[in-house]
Amino acid sequence: MNWDQIQGKWKQAKGQVKQQWGDLTDDDLDRVDGKREELVGRVQERYGIAREEAERQVQQFESSCKC
Repeated sequence: MNWDQIQGKWKQAKGQVKQQWGDLTDDDLDRVDGKREELVGRVQERYGIAREEAERQVQQFESSCKC
């Protein structure tokens, strides 16, 4: 699935994002609002990981999302 599809179905995708990254709050997800770069930044911030690792995780989520 590409990110445009995920962004279009963000309300449905939020549940899967929450399963993947349980430390993200509802407020975080509302701020992300389907924006890929914003999600990468939030994952990086919440989990204290390098930007490259956050990018890799989001890319993996993107390819496996069943939104």
